[in-house]
Amino acid sequence: MNYGETFRLCIPEIIVVVAALLVLLADFTLRGLEVRIRFWICGLVASAGCVAAIAWILLAGDSAATSGGMVVSDALVRFIQMALLAFTVFTILVSLESEFTGHVGEYVTLILLGAVGMIFLAASEDLLTVFLSLELTSLSLYILTAFNKRSIRSAEAALKYFLFGGMSAAFTLFGFSLLYGLSGQTNLHGIAAALAGQGLDPLLAVAIVMVVIGFGFKVAAAPFHLWAPDAYQGAPTPSAAFIASGSKLASFFIFAKFMAIGFAGVEGSGAFQAFAPGWVPVIAAVAALSIVAGNLGAIVQSSVRRLLAYSAIAHAGYMLIGVMSHNQDSLAALLYYAITYGLTVLGAFGVVAIVERGTGEEQLSSFAGLSRRAPIVSFCMLIFMLSLAGIPPLAGFFGKFYVFASALKSGASHLGLLWLVLLALGGSAVSLYYYLQVLKQIYLSEPPPGSPAWTVPALTQIVLCILAGLILLFGCAPELLLRHLVLAGG
Repeated sequence: MNYGETFRLCIPEIIVVVAALLVLLADFTLRGLEVRIRFWICGLVASAGCVAAIAWILLAGDSAATSGGMVVSDALVRFIQMALLAFTVFTILVSLESEFTGHVGEYVTLILLGAVGMIFLAASEDLLTVFLSLELTSLSLYILTAFNKRSIRSAEAALKYFLFGGMSAAFTLFGFSLLYGLSGQTNLHGIAAALAGQGLDPLLAVAIVMVVIGFGFKVAAAPFHLWAPDAYQGAPTPSAAFIASGSKLASFFIFAKFMAIGFAGVEGSGAFQAFAPGWVPVIAAVAALSIVAGNLGAIVQSSVRRLLAYSAIAHAGYMLIGVMSHNQDSLAALLYYAITYGLTVLGAFGVVAIVERGTGEEQLSSFAGLSRRAPIVSFCMLIFMLSLAGIPPLAGFFGKFYVFASALKSGASHLGLLWLVLLALGGSAVSLYYYLQVLKQIYLSEPPPGSPAWTVPALTQIVLCILAGLILLFGCAPELLLRHLVLAGG
């Protein structure tokens, strides 16, 4: 292994770690100042570190590089890393007006360490580095979920998240150990080469199921989703936004890459009346269950956070359709979906944070008359909800369109995955109902008598407008993002 090359490939992660240490130093030095001022200073230092890491990635060039197969860097990996760092910056900016903790340096540092795990995960193609980066990300998110010490709900959510995460790690390790035992390799390409031509060995089938369970937990797919509603509801709002955006993108990227590379040759088929054993029908079943469970669960929610959690489960089902299509176009479609979804939920949780500060709750009734009290914020929420529902010309519509189209192309001889696409379309129609329930409260319900207009911080409004603007931009001109993903993936 070339350690010099490894160091060079890990410079973005090193920059973010240095920024995390500077955040701790700044917070310790300024301990006597108000929490809000410390949040701003630590947030600016952390954001500057993420921007510096993005700048380094941009200056690194377009050439592909690898370090003994442990860490890789190509155009697509670098693009995903930049998207993850951008999500981190937006999360930090949304956090600046938070008041749930006085441990500002520790909180911002954990966000940065979670980002390090995510960008390291995007560059991993080895069982060891995949597991290490998954656990670094997960441990950071567990603590971020529990960071509101004043809330028993936050502690309960973190405990559930941690317990389910521990079981998930066990399944993942068991699957990885079987893969190593069958192939004698830890690199994904080496595993695929060693297993080529052997067919679907019973132990390999068990390994596939174990890996799907492990990654299914990370992306909150049913039936491995039980932690998500409590984590989304109990975690501090910026933490929930980070889990729903950055964690989702990184996990789906490595999930798709792991299945397409490591299990190449044992895909099987999920086509109607043409099922064949492999990992594709396993993911097809998980996707179908996620779509049904997520949409039906969201209908009955009165908490907007839990509504977004069940919505995330349904969206995981839609994105799994892109994973199982396993071709270059489907990967670009999946990443377009994951990136635009991440931008959307970041904005949605930003609005939820404003409502919570104004009313102390995040129930549907708390949004009543929001359009009279905060019109700009309400308009941004309109864009976010309609994009999640898949209404054109917003980015959410094209995310679903590209993923569903790639699924139909992947099995044209049997109309491919038409059954799953029809189920997804039905789920999208159902989702429009509960997204409109939020907008009904915002625009049609009257605010409580005597409710004053809210003063929303200017930075928060700017961040929400930027996120809403990106959703509009990538919806009206989807090729701006999709073209880069296709070129990077090619």
